[in-house]
Amino acid sequence: MDVIELFQSAMTEKGLDAYIIPTSDYHDSEYVSEYFKGRKYLSGFTGSAGTLVITKTSAFLWADGRYYIQAEKEIEGRPIKLMKMGQPGVPTVSEFVIDYMQDKDALGFDGKVIGTKMALAIKEKLPDNVKMITDIDLINNVWPDRPALPFSLLYVLDDCFSGKPYSFKIEQLRADIANAGADTHIITVLDDIAWLLNLRGNDVEHTPVFLSFLVVKANETILFINKDKLNKDVKAYLKENKIKVKNYDDIYTYASELKDAKILIDLKRANYQLYSLIKDNNKIIDKPNPTVLKKSVKNETEIKNLREIHAKDGAAVAKLMYYVKTRYAKNLPLSEISASDYVAEQRAKIEGYVDLSFGTIAGFKDHGAMMHYSATPESNYTIKEPGFLLVDSGGHYLEGTTDITRTFGVGEITDEMKLHFTTVLKSVIALSQAVFLKGCNGQNLDILARGPIWKLLIDYKCGTGHGVGYLLSVHEAPNGFRWQIVPERNDSAKFQPGMITTNEPGIYLEDKYGIRTENEMLCINAGSNEFGEFLAFETITYCPIDLDCIDANLLSQDEKKWLNEYHAMVYKKISKYMTNMEKKWLKEYTKEI
Repeated sequence: MDVIELFQSAMTEKGLDAYIIPTSDYHDSEYVSEYFKGRKYLSGFTGSAGTLVITKTSAFLWADGRYYIQAEKEIEGRPIKLMKMGQPGVPTVSEFVIDYMQDKDALGFDGKVIGTKMALAIKEKLPDNVKMITDIDLINNVWPDRPALPFSLLYVLDDCFSGKPYSFKIEQLRADIANAGADTHIITVLDDIAWLLNLRGNDVEHTPVFLSFLVVKANETILFINKDKLNKDVKAYLKENKIKVKNYDDIYTYASELKDAKILIDLKRANYQLYSLIKDNNKIIDKPNPTVLKKSVKNETEIKNLREIHAKDGAAVAKLMYYVKTRYAKNLPLSEISASDYVAEQRAKIEGYVDLSFGTIAGFKDHGAMMHYSATPESNYTIKEPGFLLVDSGGHYLEGTTDITRTFGVGEITDEMKLHFTTVLKSVIALSQAVFLKGCNGQNLDILARGPIWKLLIDYKCGTGHGVGYLLSVHEAPNGFRWQIVPERNDSAKFQPGMITTNEPGIYLEDKYGIRTENEMLCINAGSNEFGEFLAFETITYCPIDLDCIDANLLSQDEKKWLNEYHAMVYKKISKYMTNMEKKWLKEYTKEI
């Protein structure tokens, strides 16, 4: 019997007509630990985002444009219908559930993993007779060997890396809380907590955070966490900073006992179970956590560290490029997995290395068209014929977080492939060169990147770029590039100097190939005059862009100048980390065109 059918039997026993299973933990994290991967276990879809809705007779999987191809392949033959988010005629999860439940009796979900906004939106439009059961985790009924909740020891991030001590950050936060008209702030978002406290952990794969909640008042800070995760040094640090510690699950008891408090909480990120305990006896001030904007603007220490680590990290990816090119030329064994393993090995050698910042994406030929493809022993392509190898990868270091994509050409590259590769490069250059008035956000600038690709009547089904945390989430709000606002993504903030944002346009042709070139950019001041304050971007990713794949005739003189200057900077920044053979090769691949 399919596990979906087993789940439907469990639903019937509980009298449920439908059940919602998101990709989330108790903190609305983008990436989650194994304990929370119930959607993956039930559907077989391995992407990092998606929602599964199971009814008594059917199952439906929502996936966004990054995962259409992958999801179709992974659920093939299963009793699950793919719902392509954002496509005409495809309802949202909430719209579908509301419509489905019009003549039904009971809707179920685990209120600790469903966001408050989504739960309220559904509840508001459900018929009065429909029960919404939110304290039930049915996944336990069908997942006998479900992993345990994650456990990792915390460590303190020294001021030489964080740039600002906790004492400075908490003073600013308390002022923000008061200005919002609140006396209590409940923080549920893991990277906000880690940033504020200058603590890191390893509870979420490739994200150095720890499961916890934080309550901040005018004269009190309370951390709710599994106390076994605190070693002697961390306990001393917490005591020194007057941070009280309570057990992780005590947050719910604490919340239920709050009375007449004015609570600042971001209901887009807080789980419904927590909201239901505070909504009746307190005033709720629903605003984004002040820490979101604060942590997105990197301080001078963080920026200095990031420039340094990007040189070392860029050298690791350049070494991969050398590895791929030379092994292919010599007809030596080469595959998606071996390429992925090689760049991971190079990163692990760098001083201050902590972890990969996400699972490496190494897709050859048509696998590159799957934006978030992950090679397995079963799917692994050997690389022994002409084509594009797209590698999206990154690392976490004490000096910051990196995210870089390069597409390497091996063998004979066709004119069409060069056209598409060069067009993506033109898009990267156009956004890199942007100079704009302060007050612009990603919607104002996205056309610069999409324009060259749109001229080919091609589009990519994702944003053009995202914020990047400092030894935190590789995808960080609130800045980004996107041609239209996506309500569930907080990436439309106005750019400020100090923000780090990726620049990663691409072309993805199903069953053919994928191309993406991705650099990180630092927002900087460009000058002020009678017309206003102008901002620009400084590229801080240093790695060659494959000259073998470029048709120089398609580049303007200005674009050639940008590429030549960029490659001269790359050689200067990373050559000292290369061997003599690699350095000789690097000189060739950063030469002027």
